[in-house]
Amino acid sequence: MKSYQHLFFDLDHTIWDFDRNAEETLRELFDVYNLKSLGLKSADLFIEVYTENNHQLWAEYHKGIITKEHLRHERFSKTFRDLHLSEDLVPLNFENDYVRICPTKTNLFPHAHETLSYLQDKYRLHLISNGFYESTLIKVETTGIGKYFDNINISEKIGVNKPDPKIFHHAVGLANATIDESMMIGDSLEADILGAISVGMDCVFFNPRAVKHDVIVNHEIQSLDELLQIL
Repeated sequence: MKSYQHLFFDLDHTIWDFDRNAEETLRELFDVYNLKSLGLKSADLFIEVYTENNHQLWAEYHKGIITKEHLRHERFSKTFRDLHLSEDLVPLNFENDYVRICPTKTNLFPHAHETLSYLQDKYRLHLISNGFYESTLIKVETTGIGKYFDNINISEKIGVNKPDPKIFHHAVGLANATIDESMMIGDSLEADILGAISVGMDCVFFNPRAVKHDVIVNHEIQSLDELLQIL
């Protein structure tokens, strides 16, 4: 096994439990805005459709197909349309309230703190996130995970998204590291894993739902504490 010195982590869906935090936020806003009165029968269905749309839009954002503004506008508009409601019924401040509240949620994947604490004693840790700049900083601060990382690389600030090789080279350069001594850990096959592979970086695919795929990865885990067996 290579002698790794630097570990680069994705944030959303890898350390920060995006779907759980989004669900909590949407349940709150469903009641605050009384969405049932608009014809939405249940928060569960609303969240299910939103989650599917949000994942698809983020995939397009990773690829540079859509802008941040389009993603933010379309995820709720499309959800309303898919639920056979006019997108004009989306409450005016719903998106802004979602963006304000969701990053303050603190649900992490199980074993996040103990895993990061253990690894910090052996490696230099860094983040590479495609999340929005302000939201990412809030997530890192409110969850208390900032203490583990030497550098926080945010695509919106750097100007390119994973899987663009430029963001990986930027992060490695900022860390005074080399590709050979670095490893990427993330949940997105396209953004994290194929992005890392494209620059020759080893990778760990975080796959808590055991999604089937045909990508050849160095390691695959379903729980963060499995990293302790690898590293």
